[in-house]
Amino acid sequence: MPELPEVEHAVRRLRRAVRGRTILAVRAHHRSQARTLTPAVCRRLRGRTIVDVTRRGKHQLLHLDDGATLLVHFRLDGEWVLTREAVALPAHARVTFDLDAGKRLSLTDPRALCTVTWHAPSRPPEFDLGPEPDDRVVTAAWLKARLASKRGPIKPALLDQRLLAGLGNIYAQEACWRARIDPATPANALDLAQLRRLRTGIRAALADGHVNAGRYRDGERTIPFKVYDREGEPCPRCRTPIRRMVQAGRGTWYCPHCQG
Repeated sequence: MPELPEVEHAVRRLRRAVRGRTILAVRAHHRSQARTLTPAVCRRLRGRTIVDVTRRGKHQLLHLDDGATLLVHFRLDGEWVLTREAVALPAHARVTFDLDAGKRLSLTDPRALCTVTWHAPSRPPEFDLGPEPDDRVVTAAWLKARLASKRGPIKPALLDQRLLAGLGNIYAQEACWRARIDPATPANALDLAQLRRLRTGIRAALADGHVNAGRYRDGERTIPFKVYDREGEPCPRCRTPIRRMVQAGRGTWYCPHCQG
C-alpha cells in the first residue's frame, strides 16, 4: 500500500493538474468500481468543476463546485495517470475522467482494489481516524494517554489509524529507529522522554519521505530507508547488521544495538 508521503505527493500532483477543470464524462472500466460509480452517479458528475484536491490520512478528496466530494483510495497499487483524451487508455485503467481542454485523468490499478465513492453535499465523508502525525495536538503527553491501554508492541500500535491518520508500516519502523526505541517494546511502557523522541522520529521520517517522494517498490526512491528492507546491511548509525522480525503479520526491520 502506498505510504503517506506517496499519497501526499499524488495529491499535490493531482491538484496542480485538475484544479479548476470541468468533468465532461466519467467511466468505470471494472465491475468493482462500477458498484459505486453507477450510471446515475456518472451522470451527476458531468459538468461539475473540481475546485480543490485534499487529503485525510491516505484518503484523497476531490471537492466539486456543487459541494459534493469524490473520495478516492489507492489501496495497494492505485495511481493517477494524466494524458490527452485522444491517446489510448493506460494499462489497468479502472476509472477515467474526461476533462475540459482535452485532458483525461485515469485511475489505474492492476488489482482493481482502488475505490472511488461519490458523497452528496449534505453527506460529506466521515472518517474514523486520529489526527495527522504533524498536528499540534500530537505531543508526548497525548501519546502517553492514548497508548496507556496498549499492552502490545509499539510498532503495530502505531499502525492503528485511530491513533495517527496515515502512518504506515514503513514509516512506523523508521520512526522507531530514529527514536532508538525497540519496536517490540510494549506501547504503554514508553516514558515521556521516549515518546518525545518518537514524536520527533515520526515527523522526521515522514519529512524524509516527502523530500524523497516516489513509489519505493518501483525503485523511484533513490535514497534508501534507514532500516526498512535492509536486513543484514549495516545500521547507518552504529554499523550493526540490521535484523528483521514479524509483528502482527508485517515485517519489521530494526537495529538490535541502537534500539536494544
